[in-house]
Amino acid sequence: MRLSSMADYAVVTMTAAARHCGRHGAGEARVSAQQLADETGLPVPTVQKLVSKLSAAGLLKSVRGLGGGLKLARPAAAISLADIVEAVEGPIAMAPCSLHGRHDCTLEADCTVRPHWPMVDAALRGALAGVPLTQFSRPAPVATPEMTA
Repeated sequence: MRLSSMADYAVVTMTAAARHCGRHGAGEARVSAQQLADETGLPVPTVQKLVSKLSAAGLLKSVRGLGGGLKLARPAAAISLADIVEAVEGPIAMAPCSLHGRHDCTLEADCTVRPHWPMVDAALRGALAGVPLTQFSRPAPVATPEMTA
């Protein structure tokens, strides 16, 4: 399994926002989409699209007026990797058939695996929900042989 580029970019963007807001104490600092683009190396239109999705999901908040800009809608420790991925990709689902309303599989009528996908989806979502945004603003752990095996 692999994250889409947009989900990856959303994590990068939220990490930059968290670092920026955290530098100024209490998460009250504001940052612009242009600043996020400059800090991440992502194109401004991509950041603007991500900001729109992340704001709609309640992860970023836009503040108007003097000193306005973007800020985290809640503390970075209360935002998980699952929240960010779902903001961009929608519900976490390993197989299309595990999403409600999807009926595009030719094996659906006789599939014995389909009833098990919700359990897998919940496990994956739980794992991603256990990784807070604050984890990404820390220095990366040094790789050990066990981590690369």
